[in-house]
Amino acid sequence: MVTTGVSLVAAGYDVPRAKTFQDELIDQLRAVPGVESAAFARVTPLDYETYSSTPVALDGYQPPLEEQPEIEFNQVGPGYLATFGIPLLFGREFTRSDDERAPLVAIVNRTMMMRYWGGQDPIGRRLQVKGHWARVVGVAADSKYESMRETPRPFFYVPLRQDFDRGPALNIRTTQPLESMLARLLREVHRLDENLALYEMITLQEQVNRSTSEQLVAVTLVSILGGVALLLAGVGLYAIMSYTVAQSARELGLRMALGAGPRNLLRLVLSRGLRLTAGGVLFGALAGLALTRFLGNLLYNVSPHDPLVFGSALAVTTTTAIAACLSPAWRAARTDPARVLRQ
Repeated sequence: MVTTGVSLVAAGYDVPRAKTFQDELIDQLRAVPGVESAAFARVTPLDYETYSSTPVALDGYQPPLEEQPEIEFNQVGPGYLATFGIPLLFGREFTRSDDERAPLVAIVNRTMMMRYWGGQDPIGRRLQVKGHWARVVGVAADSKYESMRETPRPFFYVPLRQDFDRGPALNIRTTQPLESMLARLLREVHRLDENLALYEMITLQEQVNRSTSEQLVAVTLVSILGGVALLLAGVGLYAIMSYTVAQSARELGLRMALGAGPRNLLRLVLSRGLRLTAGGVLFGALAGLALTRFLGNLLYNVSPHDPLVFGSALAVTTTTAIAACLSPAWRAARTDPARVLRQ
């Protein structure tokens, strides 16, 4: 999925000429090998542009006195849902015949259907957009509109031709690499008007990365702080075990004098360190289970009580503890009982 745009406004196109150009460009792109679909839209999901919004009235829904539904919408061209892979649950997508001469139509999303029509099929019902009544011709699955972290919300689409914009984004689903698609698109645009220029072309994955950059920085900082905390825990455990071995030198020497082998001492020191670790891990796990529920609204597709995350934390902590205890345990296993008992 790649997104770009053509600067028709800067080139001085009026509305009729812009409509003709958009239709011709879409027709040419659909004939390009590797292009699966293409569609214009005023706003691309997860972009920095804001969606249009309007107070709406809906057939079959009587709002409470204190409620005035105001819902965001997007002006899109034919094939928009297919281009973005948004499933069409009921009805149809927009076609080129849904233009300024045709009756006004709209496609609503699933959440809007559930909230305002109680889950009943809304095909054929009307909603008022900017003071004009439009008839619902389709129901699309919920999508992400402004943020990957947003919860499902009412949203609808109207045909771009019925609420026209001369500077929409061009969205293309293609099997071609980005560079070759950009070169081919530029050729197709210049076939129609050699004076036109393209905006930046980026992939939908780049768009997702940009929209989640703040979260990525936060996750990186948390990961660094978590790594420092793990390092401090390992150093602290190593220091405690080293001190414990030094303080238990006579005990360890006596055990060896009475027949304990190096393996027995190694096991003894490791077990002490792991018992200390087990207490910390138990306390940390209980505190984590209690506190992570406050982080639930910051997570995407991850449960605050994800067993894989807690299991990974346990494995990393246990591995760090074993590594921190190994050196003191190895020194204890090499204790010379005669030297220690003479001190």
